[in-house]
Amino acid sequence: MSEKADREQERLTRRDMLRRSAVGAAALGLGTSVSEGAADELGPAPAMRSHGVNGCVNVGVIGCGGRGTWLLNEVVRRARGNAKLRVLAVCDVYEPRKQQALNVIKKGNTGKESDGLLYHEYERMLENPDVDAVVIGTPDHWHAKIAIEAIKAGKDVYVEKPMTHTIPEAKALRDVAAWAGAVVQVGAGSASDPTYHQAREMIRRGAIGKVIWTRSGYSRNVPAGDWNYYIEPQASPKNLDWKRWVGWEWGLAAKKPFNAEHYFRFRKYWDYSGGIATDLLYHALAHLAVALGPEFPSRVVASGGNWVHKDRDVPDTFLMNIDYPSEHSVFLMGTDANDTGVPEVIQGQHASMTFGGPKVEPQQEFVKEFEEAKKRGALDVPRPNVGDHIDNWLECLRTREKPNCDVELGYRVQVAITSAVMAYRQGRAVLFDPKTHKVSTA
Repeated sequence: MSEKADREQERLTRRDMLRRSAVGAAALGLGTSVSEGAADELGPAPAMRSHGVNGCVNVGVIGCGGRGTWLLNEVVRRARGNAKLRVLAVCDVYEPRKQQALNVIKKGNTGKESDGLLYHEYERMLENPDVDAVVIGTPDHWHAKIAIEAIKAGKDVYVEKPMTHTIPEAKALRDVAAWAGAVVQVGAGSASDPTYHQAREMIRRGAIGKVIWTRSGYSRNVPAGDWNYYIEPQASPKNLDWKRWVGWEWGLAAKKPFNAEHYFRFRKYWDYSGGIATDLLYHALAHLAVALGPEFPSRVVASGGNWVHKDRDVPDTFLMNIDYPSEHSVFLMGTDANDTGVPEVIQGQHASMTFGGPKVEPQQEFVKEFEEAKKRGALDVPRPNVGDHIDNWLECLRTREKPNCDVELGYRVQVAITSAVMAYRQGRAVLFDPKTHKVSTA
């Protein structure tokens, strides 16, 4: 590629980033700022329903594709025979999936034809006062808009990971959730693995000394290329609301003609997804944030490329490094062309922590300090009962406590992950200022 072409590509990449960032709060109907003075800007907060011990929680599911169908089935399974939980409604813009989802509800409730409400526009579902909470399983670029509007309508939210598609969206969602007192669970299920909650307490007690470096990843080998899901031949503009799905009227993605490839394989394209970073590495960083404590990054760099699979925007191999203000770094790698991966390790000055335990091995030079930490009980931490991820959310709807991957943790993870996507696409280090919540490049 020529130098002129390189400059043009960089210009287009930066323009795309700016366009997506500009959407942020503005396209979500939140003005330009939803931090200081958020309550004044948005007015009185909605009355979030307290379901108590005996109240029935009515759930609606928005987005019933692959992951959305899995989430729907999980909630329906918990609702079966449970008078305190009911899946009341589903919403999708693709008619076959909409009908399939309705059938799942009917089987999960009483089987009567009247069981289950069907929506094409999620806004109509949010207008229904009988819906208490929503599960959002749409593509990434819709997460923030739907979640924020749900909260403003007085609904609690389970939003699939990644929490949002951009950093301004993540901040807007965090701010609105705080304003309303909403229960928001981000669907990174490993945040409910008790291992990482146990590790957090061990680290807090000094089991490994000063945390220096952490590494993890998420790798698999998909010969045909990750996310090349089956394209249903019957899909067409006649049964799929393409304009609404892309969301160009809301500034969520660029306007384009109908493309079934984009619909069924959306994770391959920047307009709707961050690829490996947002689909796979968000998982790894979420549970590490539980163990290490959620923190905003200070500097993020990324590299990689399409070394095997050329049929996509997003890279098939992605490497990212995050520096944190607490003076430690996290390295994450992901690929869909080799499943060996890297071992997950949190490395401290005195010892290293591996998982499946967690197991702690001292550094030879700091055996004395490690033994002293053991005597203080740093390793004698019982594994807590933190609950299954969906069960944890449902319980928090009643207790109004923070779920395991709440919106605050989700925001911090999203900043790091999205900064890595930006760093990769722009070929520059991305800096984040936690005081101003501003992103810059170096």
